[in-house]
Amino acid sequence: MDQMHETFGRSRRRTLKLLGAAGALSLGALLPFEAPLAQGLGTPQEDEKVADTMKRLFGGRPVQAAGEKLKFDAPMIAENGAVVPVKIDVELPMSPNSYVKNIYVIADKNRRPLNAKFSLTPDAGKASVATNIRLASTTDVRAIAEMSDGAIYEAKREVKVTVGGCGG
Repeated sequence: MDQMHETFGRSRRRTLKLLGAAGALSLGALLPFEAPLAQGLGTPQEDEKVADTMKRLFGGRPVQAAGEKLKFDAPMIAENGAVVPVKIDVELPMSPNSYVKNIYVIADKNRRPLNAKFSLTPDAGKASVATNIRLASTTDVRAIAEMSDGAIYEAKREVKVTVGGCGG
């Protein structure tokens, strides 16, 4: 019995070591050293101006006022700039021939103005997204819808960031 216990113990130790090594190798393969940038967005600069962000994302394409095509919900006053909820509903077609391809959230005065990018397909059925963004200070926030045909629509509103809810 002693010999069986000793043999089983070695086998179990060896098995645990092999499993531990395999797990460490698997984990190392899953953790990239540097997160890749989203394809086509280019490389943002450390302190990028909003005009540079817009040029990087859209080149020279004209940005049109969205009017009723885009509903943009964001608070007028954000008591905590670290968590600012925004919701964007785009009332434009979502068919294979014409659809909302991307929705962007851009904060003008952030060091890196691009807060979020959502890529959509016609299968989404409706172009509607919601997220929380971080704002460095009181700023204009833009919701931008890019269509599959290249048209770009924008809605913008000022969000005042307060410290402890004491005015902006």
